[in-house]
Amino acid sequence: MATSEDADHQVTVVDFWANGFGMRARIALRELGVAFRYVEEDLRVRERSELVRRMNPVHRSVPILIHGGRPVCGSVNILQYVDEVWGPTLFPRDPLQRAHARFWADFVDQKVFSTQTRFLKSKGDEKEAAKGELLEQLKRLEEVLGDKTFFAGDEFGFLDAVLIPFSSMFHGYEQHGGFDLDVECPSLMSWVRRCKERKSVKGVLPDEDKMYELHKKWYGIE
Repeated sequence: MATSEDADHQVTVVDFWANGFGMRARIALRELGVAFRYVEEDLRVRERSELVRRMNPVHRSVPILIHGGRPVCGSVNILQYVDEVWGPTLFPRDPLQRAHARFWADFVDQKVFSTQTRFLKSKGDEKEAAKGELLEQLKRLEEVLGDKTFFAGDEFGFLDAVLIPFSSMFHGYEQHGGFDLDVECPSLMSWVRRCKERKSVKGVLPDEDKMYELHKKWYGIE
């Protein structure tokens, strides 16, 4: 990781180790070979640090990419910035394919993440309904993947970086819901294993048991 104190060139990522949205930024930077300094922001603490308040005064959230002293906020926004500055290799070159990738990234953020939250927090019939929706959404993503190696084809790209952090909770989904994703979504799980072979991904994804234990505390799961 970069250790230079030259503010004109230094790249810093402010994030929490278990933040799936922030993992995207770290994976993308590693994919493109960009050295960066990592600053941990513990999201288990209610009050945000002075650095976060200063660099993201509107939302006071992470991840934050700081490049040359200037912040870029929002995980998808960061991926686009990283690709424009150090790429282009993450986003498809074809405009229609780029729009397609952004559509499914929004599906992950707006649908899958909210369903995950309901699935983990709810009980009884509501939990069963959320489980069914979550599996349906993962199967929909599996259809988008098809028989391709990665979502854009043969090369790891934007939509892979968007979704692969969620796989760190797949073990938790299985434990919580009593199902086997290798049975439910075999092609998607094969994609997960291919992604995990990459140094960029392997060096970022956290231990799955620790992720589930953290979310159990967050959501009051017994």
